Amino acid sequence: MEAKKNTIRLLMVPWLAHGHISPFLELAKKLTNRNFHIYMYSTPVNLSSIKKNVTEKYSQSIELVELHLPSLPNLPPHYHTTNGLPPHLMNTLKTAFEMAAPKFSKILETLNPDLVIYDYNQPWTAQLALSMNIPAVQLLTFSAAVIALGIHMSEDKEEKFPFPEIYLREYEMLSLKKAINESPGKEFPFGEALRRSRNIVLVKTCRDFEGKYMDYLSNLVTKKIVPVGTLVQEATDQDEHEEIMQWLDKKEKSSTVFVSFGSEYFLSNEEILAVAQGLELSKVNFIWVIRFPQGERISIADVVPEVFLERVGKSGKILEEWAPQANILQHPSTGGFVSHCGWSSFMESMKFGVPIIAMPMHIDQPMNARLVEYIGLGVEAVRDENGKLQSEEIAKAIRKVVMEESGEPVRKKARELSEMMNEKGDEEIDGVVEELVSLCGNK
Repeated sequence: MEAKKNTIRLLMVPWLAHGHISPFLELAKKLTNRNFHIYMYSTPVNLSSIKKNVTEKYSQSIELVELHLPSLPNLPPHYHTTNGLPPHLMNTLKTAFEMAAPKFSKILETLNPDLVIYDYNQPWTAQLALSMNIPAVQLLTFSAAVIALGIHMSEDKEEKFPFPEIYLREYEMLSLKKAINESPGKEFPFGEALRRSRNIVLVKTCRDFEGKYMDYLSNLVTKKIVPVGTLVQEATDQDEHEEIMQWLDKKEKSSTVFVSFGSEYFLSNEEILAVAQGLELSKVNFIWVIRFPQGERISIADVVPEVFLERVGKSGKILEEWAPQANILQHPSTGGFVSHCGWSSFMESMKFGVPIIAMPMHIDQPMNARLVEYIGLGVEAVRDENGKLQSEEIAKAIRKVVMEESGEPVRKKARELSEMMNEKGDEEIDGVVEELVSLCGNK
């Protein structure tokens, strides 16, 4: 584990979720081109999921370092990730992660990095680094708007949040409060970890569409907010996914929607039925990824009515567990993304110029969905007053985005944002490198 001399040795500690380790890895790749040597510290099951993305080009400059969590009941090693984790074990995983602090301390002693980059929910990482005189900086993989609203709410400020376009409906607020109350510590998760970040906070975003939220966040935390860009993973080798790509090849341009709700949210049977009916009513081609918690013996046949599959025929394709999301989104036949509005999916949609049919599920996703509509990247499928999905509204939103003339402004905006993102390239990374080098020089 010995890095070359004169390089900056950087230890990355992402949260144990694919939506976190993936952008950390994308940032790592960009930094290796600028004289950084990266140690990526995570559990074996998480590292195995990114190993194929650490290609030969990066094999000497990105080292994968295993984090072995303490043994806890009901949490075998294959559950040391949020991907497919049964929801009731989420807090157990968080507890195990925090219990790994002594092992992290030993890793710091062994590697002696120049700098640590850590995630949103682990102030102990920064604390241990500081005790060894190693600067630590937080990288947030959420939108600046979400973080700013969260901090504003947690501080019980009397004045209203200054950006009325970003808000939570009553049922969304209740869901968020429930999630916070059920988490260890029962507090807004960003607070302490943000305070411990040295001088700056890195945020996975771009000033072009989140500038005002970044500035407000900077005022709230009294630190400089440094955007790192979209950090979107490139499409993988298409030979692996030949069948899916061939299916898309047979569809007309922009005629198909990709339907996915991320790796951590599992639709209830009622929600699956509403989505199925919405897709059928829309009469639009679709690829739909359905996921189930690991260990549950459920298949698509158990939850999707057989008559639905018969009726949609060749216009629909359902995949279980996984799909090459980037490849599908950049395919010419894909004209819309029915998405939970996780921040990584938001960024992918923008990069590949695919408008969003927003169906947020929990935590930060409703606020991301508001941002989708505010910047004109998509349309939200309206729920009822209790937050239940409505198949007619799903179909209406899909048709508008993919087929109808009224959806042309959204389609145009998606294309414009994609062009802007791709023209920028790695512009933000130059600013990130400057800040990190400065921090290491002031140890």
